[in-house]
Amino acid sequence: MTLALRTEGLSKHWGAFHANSDVSLVLEGGARHALIGPNGAGKTTFINLLTGVLTPNAGEIYLGETRITHLSPDARVKRGMTRTFQINTLFPGLTVLESVVLAVCERRAIAGRWWTALSRLTEEIEEAYRLLDSLRLADDASTLTRELPYGRQRLLEIALALATQPRLLLLDEPAAGIPAAESRELFAVIAELPRDVTVLFIEHDMDLVFRFAERITVLVGGRILTEGSPDQIAVDARVREVYLGEHQHV
Repeated sequence: MTLALRTEGLSKHWGAFHANSDVSLVLEGGARHALIGPNGAGKTTFINLLTGVLTPNAGEIYLGETRITHLSPDARVKRGMTRTFQINTLFPGLTVLESVVLAVCERRAIAGRWWTALSRLTEEIEEAYRLLDSLRLADDASTLTRELPYGRQRLLEIALALATQPRLLLLDEPAAGIPAAESRELFAVIAELPRDVTVLFIEHDMDLVFRFAERITVLVGGRILTEGSPDQIAVDARVREVYLGEHQHV
C-alpha cells in the first residue's frame, strides 16, 4: 500500500477551545476520501493544518513518507499538496485559458514574465489546453472568468489546483453554492481525475458523498467518530444520531 497522507495525533486549540483533538488519518495513494461532520466539527481547521495555514499544537503530518508538519504552505504545494476553498479565489479579469497558463507558469517559476511572452509560451499553452479539455472546460477557454457560471468557476479552481501537478488534492466543499445538476457534473469530473492524484474532500451533500467517496471519515467535536466505506457509514447508528439524523435516508 502506498501512503499519500498520514497524520498522527493532530491537535489544534485556542485556549480551552479544541478545534481538532488527536486526529490520526491515513490516506492511501489514489484514494477518493470524504471528510464529513456537522457544522463546527473541525473539518476546515483540519484542512488548514494540513496545508500549513495553521500550526498544530501537537501531532505530525506526513506527505507520503516525508514529514511536513512545519513546512510553509508554499513548500507544501511544491511537494505536491494543493487545495481549493469554500469560496473560490480566481482572477475575474483573465480568460479561463490565461488563468491556467498563469498557474502553469507559476509552477515552472516563469510567472513573472508570462503576460508579455504569452504568445511564445507554446508548451505552457498546450499544457493548459490539455488540462482544460480533461475538465470539460476547453469550450470556455476564451471566456472571461467573471462571465463563467458559478459551477464552472469551481471547475476552473480545480484546474488551477491541478496545474500545480499535485499528488494530493484537498477540496473544501467544492459543490457549495452550486445547483444540484452542476454539482453532479463537477463531481463526475473529479471522479475522472487520474489515480496518481489522491483526493480528500469536505462535502455536506450526502448524495454526493455516498456517490463518489470510496472511504469516509466522520469528524465530530474535533475528533474522529468513525471511519469506513460508504456502506459501513450508512448503517452506523452513531453517525445517524450525531450528523445525519435518525430519520435521514442514506
